[in-house]
Amino acid sequence: MEIFNAIVDGMTWLLNWLYQLTGSVGVPNYGIAIILLTVIIKMALYPLTNKQMKSMLAMQQLQPKVKEIQEKWKNKDQQKMQQMIMELYKQNNVNPAAGCLPLLVQMPILFALYRSLFNFPYLNEAHASFIWVQNLSARDPYFILPVLAGVTTFFQSKMTTTTNDPTQRMMLYTMPVFIAWISGTVPAGLALYWVVFNIVGIIQQFFINKQMLVVKKEAENS
Repeated sequence: MEIFNAIVDGMTWLLNWLYQLTGSVGVPNYGIAIILLTVIIKMALYPLTNKQMKSMLAMQQLQPKVKEIQEKWKNKDQQKMQQMIMELYKQNNVNPAAGCLPLLVQMPILFALYRSLFNFPYLNEAHASFIWVQNLSARDPYFILPVLAGVTTFFQSKMTTTTNDPTQRMMLYTMPVFIAWISGTVPAGLALYWVVFNIVGIIQQFFINKQMLVVKKEAENS
C-alpha cells in the first residue's frame, strides 16, 4: 500500500512538474501535461511494447499454419494439437504471453493516475481544462474522449488481430466497447491518457508492421 501511495505521489508530482513545463513555454495546461506524461510513459515502456507488437504480428502471420494444425488434430488429439502449436511458436521465436506483460506493467500506472486525478492538487485549477472538458478530474461531459478511446483501441487491435480466429474476432469488437464504457466512468484526464497512448501505439505498430514486412520479403527472396 505504501509503495502504491508513493507511485500516486510521484504521479502527482510529475504531472505538476510537466504543467509547470508547459507554463514555461507559454501554454500552461494540464491536458498538455497529461499528453507529455503519456509520451514519456510510452517511451519508457517501448522495449516491452516493441516485443509485444512484434510477437502479436508474428502470431497473426502464423495463424494459417495454426489453423491447419487445429483442423488436423482438433477431433483427434487435443494435447497433440496444443503441443504442435506451441512447437510452431517456439520455432518462430514467438511468445503467446508477450502481449500480457506491457498491460500488467501499465496497470499500476493507470490506477495511480486515476487516484491522482480523482483529488488532484492543481497549482492553478483554471488550467485544468482541455478543449471541451472543463475539468480533467471530472468525466467527459460529451463522451468524446471515451468514444475516441474505443475507436483507437479498435484500430490498434485491428493491426495485429486475425479475423479468422473467432475468439480474436470477438475480442476485436467487444474490447473497444468495454474500454469506451470504462473511459466514460473515470476522470477525463485518464481517458485522454488512454487515447494518446493508443495513438502513439498505432504509430509504433505501423512502423513495426512495415519493418516486419521488409524482413519477411527478404527472407522469402533469400
